[in-house]
Amino acid sequence: MRCLRGGAAAAVVLVFAVAGCKAETKTGTAGPERTGGGGAALTAAESLTVKGRAPKTGYARDRFGTAWADTDSNSCDTRDDILKRDLDQVKFTGGTCKVSYGVLKSDPYSGKRVTYRRGRSQVDIDHIVALSDAWQKGAKYWDASKRIALANDPLNLIAVDASTNRAKGDGDTATWLPPNKAFRCAYVAGQVAVKKKYGLWVTAAEKAAMKKVLTSCPDQKLPSGGNPTKAPSRFHAD
Repeated sequence: MRCLRGGAAAAVVLVFAVAGCKAETKTGTAGPERTGGGGAALTAAESLTVKGRAPKTGYARDRFGTAWADTDSNSCDTRDDILKRDLDQVKFTGGTCKVSYGVLKSDPYSGKRVTYRRGRSQVDIDHIVALSDAWQKGAKYWDASKRIALANDPLNLIAVDASTNRAKGDGDTATWLPPNKAFRCAYVAGQVAVKKKYGLWVTAAEKAAMKKVLTSCPDQKLPSGGNPTKAPSRFHAD
């Protein structure tokens, strides 16, 4: 299992690292160490608020702002930030922002090798907590700045195989888990981290599924960091 790097966007943590992986440095940026002691992910999952899923009424992608906004003000859009963070053998076009080529040596979701080529990509940037799922579990009631922050937070983003990601859709832990079983603990810990950070609730079935997965890996750490939970005012859509 590959160790995903931290370090693309401002102060990104070591997101979804499997127990035993260490933070690495890439192109002069470093991912801070994970926080929390043994069992931090399971403890956090147990603390999440349980409510029913609200209706999807009113959801649209643009309620979370323009896609891939440069909320960390590094002059690169969020999608390219995550590609730079997660791909190996990265090549650029027109500077050091637009990624033209890279390789997922072991896709977190499927475990297979996937090549990224700009314009005909087999790589997606997935929202670990899908935006429509977030909408139905609290984000509907947020102001624009918090929704934009969630959509562009590196803590909630990961480069993955496109076909596997599209099979996920907007599923939560109760309805979808990565086919790559070796990544499931880290994946669920990531969902827990995002929902805890942003105050999103979970359904009873979702919480039970989270606890079932994390009980099998009681030392799983909880990812942390990412961007602030409020986007800069210039990005506010409403």
